[in-house]
Amino acid sequence: MARRIGAAREYYRLRVSRLDLSNDVDLEWRDDILYRRPPRSAVLESESWRVEAVNLDDDEDVVVLMSFDTEPEAYEHLSTVAEELDSWTVSMFDDRYIEPARRAQLEDADQD
Repeated sequence: MARRIGAAREYYRLRVSRLDLSNDVDLEWRDDILYRRPPRSAVLESESWRVEAVNLDDDEDVVVLMSFDTEPEAYEHLSTVAEELDSWTVSMFDDRYIEPARRAQLEDADQD
């Protein structure tokens, strides 16, 4: 990856995403309507929360920085990373977060 110059906040934004890992049906079929989403219930054992960095130039370029079992853990990590995003250069942020996360994603893809 080529070195880039500038503030990390000019290249990335951060977000927390909820990932439902259950095998439950996503849609509930009914005779009177085509479909509707079932009511959201509290999912405990089959959800994951991910802290992601999104490239501002390409919003489809998303890097999962870390996954968590609970929402509070994810937001706590997000606040730490957000402080670094605001104060670090893009090269520092890439070295610390983006490149290791991309390597981990490639290793996971190779194992599948």
